[in-house]
Amino acid sequence: MSVECIALGCDHAATDMLAAISNHLEWRGYNILVFTPPEGKSVDYPEYAEMVALAVQGKRADLGILVCGTGAGMCIAANKVRGIRAVVCSEAFTAKLSKEHNDSNILCIGARVVNNETAAEIIDSWLNAEFEAGGRHERRVGLIKGIEEKQGK
Repeated sequence: MSVECIALGCDHAATDMLAAISNHLEWRGYNILVFTPPEGKSVDYPEYAEMVALAVQGKRADLGILVCGTGAGMCIAANKVRGIRAVVCSEAFTAKLSKEHNDSNILCIGARVVNNETAAEIIDSWLNAEFEAGGRHERRVGLIKGIEEKQGK
């Protein structure tokens, strides 16, 4: 998959990290679509998770990256959107395998869990990985899609 545009979103706990991520991705040559709260305003993370997830679902972005305090809340909220396979990662190995085995399309990171350098390593590992189409991984992603269908998502 050729990635051209990445949607980014965060809550008030992660604006500094999202700025570093944005700079890192622009340096790598990606176009970015950014959803951030007004400066100094406390916001509800599910709203920003939904914005990014809908951008990915609607193909306005190829992939998404969400950042909040732990990444967990953003991940839960993003996964409520049909077709989204969000994963929260705090190290590069899981990020890589989430793309290779699970075809993850949104990466969630905790700004209170990792530093900016580690976040960049996680992102690079995720972006450099490719889904291993065919075989058991494709079958399992198909089963995930089947769950969505049964639930009417």
